[in-house]
Amino acid sequence: MKKFLEAKGLLILLFALLLLLAACGSADESGSNQEGAGDNTEQTEEENDAEETEGDSEEEESDGQAGEKLVIGFSQVGAESEWRTANTKSIQDAIKDAGHELKFSDAQQKQENQIKAIRSFITQKVDAIVFSPVVETGFETVLQEAKDAGIPVFLADRAVDVEDDSLWVTFLGSDFVEEGRKAGNWLVEEMADEEGPINIVELQGTVGSAPAIDRKQGFEEIISQEDKFEIIKSQTGDFTRAKGKEVMEAFLKSEGDNIDVLYAHNDDMAIGAIQAIEEYGLKPAEDITIIGVDAVKGAFEAMADGKMNVTIECNPLFGPQLVDLIEQHFAGEELDKRIAVEESMYTMDQAEELLPTREY
Repeated sequence: MKKFLEAKGLLILLFALLLLLAACGSADESGSNQEGAGDNTEQTEEENDAEETEGDSEEEESDGQAGEKLVIGFSQVGAESEWRTANTKSIQDAIKDAGHELKFSDAQQKQENQIKAIRSFITQKVDAIVFSPVVETGFETVLQEAKDAGIPVFLADRAVDVEDDSLWVTFLGSDFVEEGRKAGNWLVEEMADEEGPINIVELQGTVGSAPAIDRKQGFEEIISQEDKFEIIKSQTGDFTRAKGKEVMEAFLKSEGDNIDVLYAHNDDMAIGAIQAIEEYGLKPAEDITIIGVDAVKGAFEAMADGKMNVTIECNPLFGPQLVDLIEQHFAGEELDKRIAVEESMYTMDQAEELLPTREY
């Protein structure tokens, strides 16, 4: 019995020892698991940081950071002339060729359409807006909306008249006043030996538009220096060939052989006017001196045919330059508020040789 009790006590002691060892093993395993949990926590934080960085990158991409694909909204005046068609294609092609996404709207020469288009671009959260304003004024509210939305606006070909010039980044286009001056200087030189009076009829562009205002200003600045030059009729032809013909018919009806010079704010109106002059029975470029602006292919054809005297270049093919400016802005570069396109002037005696080289 004594031996049995001793054996039983030994078994109890061994069992207790085993329990103690098991407890120690559990404690070690628990400690190891907690360390593993700590490692996992650190990895999760690193993953979170990576996800936040990735999220920031995605946000930066959508905000149009340099080197990324941009979504560009482009609102064009319309398709009123050869020049405008060439300009539209140049900008559209340049945006696509640079790998950016284009959203395009044709305002059909109506300011209300253009304002709606810009608001639509804002709603779609484009990265940048390009537009050629139908007229100079009346855009303050919508441009402020674009600024509030953080969307930079780039003016192409035509400027706006607003008090706060922070509403747009830069203007790329022609110096319309200088174009008017070139036309005036050519006429003064061409008519230097004429005694006068020299009666001029003027076909203006769209009322309130920058080129119409500026081309008139520059032309009058030069011819006003000599008393023999006088603008006897001036009316808008809306930059279109059909309206140019219609208004010229009215000029001829009221003034007839009294007209010495036609100054048209673009070539399309001049070409329309040439048709009216021929139908009236006069010879364009002989009986009436014809001055146009834009230097489109149609003007070179008219000059080669001896029906137009001179055209002042207004280069529409600045799409690549415009896209470069947009990309420079998103790269953080400071841009000048006005950037001019280099342009020239062409006369009748140059037309036949240069006609095959004209791109628009």
